[in-house]
Amino acid sequence: MSRRIELAFARAAKAKRAAFIPYITAGDPNPTATLGLCRALERAGADLIELGVPFSDPIADGPTNQRAAERALAAGTTLSGVLQIVRELRYTSELPVVLFTYFNPVHAYGLARFAVDAAAAGVDGVLFTDVPVEEARGPYEAFRRVGIDLVLLVAPTSTRPRVKATKKLAGGFVYFVSRTGVTGARERVEEGLEAQVRAVRKLTGRRVAVGFGISTPEQVNRVAGFADGVVVGSAIVGRIAEIGDRVNLVGEIEAFARSLAMATRRR
Repeated sequence: MSRRIELAFARAAKAKRAAFIPYITAGDPNPTATLGLCRALERAGADLIELGVPFSDPIADGPTNQRAAERALAAGTTLSGVLQIVRELRYTSELPVVLFTYFNPVHAYGLARFAVDAAAAGVDGVLFTDVPVEEARGPYEAFRRVGIDLVLLVAPTSTRPRVKATKKLAGGFVYFVSRTGVTGARERVEEGLEAQVRAVRKLTGRRVAVGFGISTPEQVNRVAGFADGVVVGSAIVGRIAEIGDRVNLVGEIEAFARSLAMATRRR
């Protein structure tokens, strides 16, 4: 289990709040900007950051994150480049980093080689969007050897046996997809979400972070009332797209992220 991830959730729980987990696509709008955005998110109150590895066929992502991946790839972002961003972040920060990726880039890189290089760079966890629990033993073993958490996805449609199966392979937390479909900001939180989260926590024995569709401080606050962590992605990525590489990018994203982080406090 990643020590940095464990400490991040423990600190959040002690402060009576959910962990704030922002997501950004590495390399969007360019690789140089990503490092500054990571530092800004940490200043804003991020407990853990999800760093998306751009991929040419991001089937789990909605239009906002798809376009971010396209921009990042056009800017020359590679998996090796993403690891270099994490490596540079580690010079000044202990912010836990989970790579949000598809399996194809890791397979092309070489799973064993990737595990070693990711650990050396300072990666704390890896989430594959397209690796079901039945196929996750190989990545789990490769990551376990180097101290990286495998973060598994659980969906509203996951059966009870499949949810229970994640217990053997999951690291410090599982990621619960708040609704069916792809990523993207939504106007409301799904009904019945609280009961689903509590059931997943009971079946897995793990902390549960909730993502997909959470986009406003009000939504963050609602989910923070019952989840261990709250992930906000498309809403942040969308603002990055609007601002681009202008000089006010870092400041604008930091201010927005701070409003989300403040909303994680439980009433």
